[in-house]
Amino acid sequence: KTLLCQNWDLFAQLMREDPSTIKGAEALMLGEMLTLPQNFGNIFLGETFSSYISVHNDSNQVVKDILVKADLQTSSQRLNLSASNSAVGELKPECCIDDVIHHEVKEIGTHILVCAVSYTTQYGEKLYFRKFFKFQVLKPLDVKTKFYNAETDEVFLEAQIQNITTSAMFMEKVSLEPSMMYNVTELNTVTSGEDGESTFGKMSYLQPMDTRQYLYCLKPKPEYAEKAGVIKGVTVIGKLDIVWKTNLGERGRLQTSQLQRMAPGYGDIRLSLEMIPDTVNLEEPFDIICKITNCSERTMDLVLEMCNTRSIHWCGVSGRQLGKLSPGAFLSLPLILLSSVQGLQSISGLRLTDTFLKRTYEYDDIAQVCVVCPYTNNEC
Repeated sequence: KTLLCQNWDLFAQLMREDPSTIKGAEALMLGEMLTLPQNFGNIFLGETFSSYISVHNDSNQVVKDILVKADLQTSSQRLNLSASNSAVGELKPECCIDDVIHHEVKEIGTHILVCAVSYTTQYGEKLYFRKFFKFQVLKPLDVKTKFYNAETDEVFLEAQIQNITTSAMFMEKVSLEPSMMYNVTELNTVTSGEDGESTFGKMSYLQPMDTRQYLYCLKPKPEYAEKAGVIKGVTVIGKLDIVWKTNLGERGRLQTSQLQRMAPGYGDIRLSLEMIPDTVNLEEPFDIICKITNCSERTMDLVLEMCNTRSIHWCGVSGRQLGKLSPGAFLSLPLILLSSVQGLQSISGLRLTDTFLKRTYEYDDIAQVCVVCPYTNNEC
C-alpha cells in the first residue's frame, strides 16, 4: 500500500510537470499521460452508467437457449437494462455473447447490477446462475438558490453551485429554463451579445469543493406583464439545467425540480416607477412617471395627495381625483418635483386614499435620485 501511494505521488508530480497539461487542472486534462480511474465503486447522479457484459462458454460442450438478463436494482425500483430479451440458439465452446448496457442514473444510494444467465446443456439439463455488482451513486453538486423580487416585476435568481466530488469537473452548461410566464436573461458574461466572455474566464472548470454563483434575470412576458394579479401570485419560476464533464470526458446532467419563490405582497395598491432620471439638478423641476396598480379584487376610487419633505417638494395640485380603478387595472401618472438638498435623496410623501373605504395608503422611499449642483461650488 505504501509503495502504491508513493508511485501515485510520483505520477501526480509528473503530471504537474507535463507541459501539455494546464496549470491547476492537471487532473482534468489528459495531456500526454492517460490517467485511468484507480478503482470503480462510485458513480454520480446525472451521469450515464455503462457496462460491458460478456458471457463466455468455458466448457468443451455446446450449450443452447442462452438467455442473458441484466437488471439494475435501486432503492425504489428494478429496471431491465438488457438490449434484447430473446434467447440465443446456441453457444459453442470458447465463444461468448456480448452486450453493452447504458442507464442514466436518476437516484442516489446503493445500486446493484444483477446479471442472470440461464441455458440448457447438451443433455437437456436447464441451468441458471447470477452475478451481483454493487456500486454507490453519490451527489455530485450542491445547489442553493436565492430570489430577489424587484419593483418592476423582474425576478433575479442567484444560483450557488458547489462541486462536492473529489475531482475537477468541466462546466459545459448552466442554464435556467423559465416557466411559461417569464423570459430569462443570463447575467454571467462580461460583455453583452453572443461573443460575451464568461465571468469565470475561458477555462470553465470547477475544482473540488469550489463554488460558483450564477445570476439570472426573469421578466414577465408582455402578455402577462400588464396582469398584476396574475404575476403577483406566480411562485413557480423555472428549473436549472446543469451539464458537466469529468476528467475522462464522461458527461453528466442534472435538472432541478421547479424552483419556487415567495410571492411578493403588494397589498391592495401597488405603486412603482416607470421613469425616473438618475441625476437631477439642484432646485430644478424634473419629471417622473408613477404606475398605480389595483391589486385588490374590488374597484377603488382614488385621491392623490402629495406631501413635501425636508428635501423633496412636489409641484402641482395635491388632493386631486384620479378616478375609479377596476381590479387588476393600472394607470400611469406623470408628476413633477424638485429637490432643495444636494446628494442622494429619497422620493417620499405620496398618499393614495380610497374614498369607498376611506382607507389611506402611504408611500415613502419610493426611489432615490442623485441631486447635483449645476454651478461651481462657490455659487452653490
